[in-house]
Amino acid sequence: MNTAARPFKVLGIQQIAIGGLDKARLNALWVDVLGLKVKGNFRSERENVDEDICALGAGASEVEVDLMQPLDPDKKPAVHATPLNHVGLWVDDLPAAVAWMTARGVRFAPGGIRKGAAGYDICFIHPKANHEFPIGGEGVLIELVQAPPEVVRALAGG
Repeated sequence: MNTAARPFKVLGIQQIAIGGLDKARLNALWVDVLGLKVKGNFRSERENVDEDICALGAGASEVEVDLMQPLDPDKKPAVHATPLNHVGLWVDDLPAAVAWMTARGVRFAPGGIRKGAAGYDICFIHPKANHEFPIGGEGVLIELVQAPPEVVRALAGG
């Protein structure tokens, strides 16, 4: 595939999201033992999630670690069903990335581009391809996250 025409650049890992039935158990390892700092919380009935947003590192190289539990374990999305729920990637131009990838057969999850838990515009590459869109995450949910200008400046050189 010719990559010269790609209108966006993946800059780095923005986040990893870890799900479980009990967020307190996740915090016991990631916060209490490993020392990550909780920098926020997000709760959404629509997303069926109660999550602590933690930080690993600082500045442009900070990686968000989201510790998530479902509000209702019997409802979808089941944020706990896959313990490594998703990986988030910083992207320098999210609308261009989505348009370019869609034109090349990448399947996106429903919801389109929207504000995510941390306040950045986000969307998700579906973990499974289908007939109409033959490219998916091969079992991995991938979040694309619009990088703010300071992150683009810090990471775009690589």
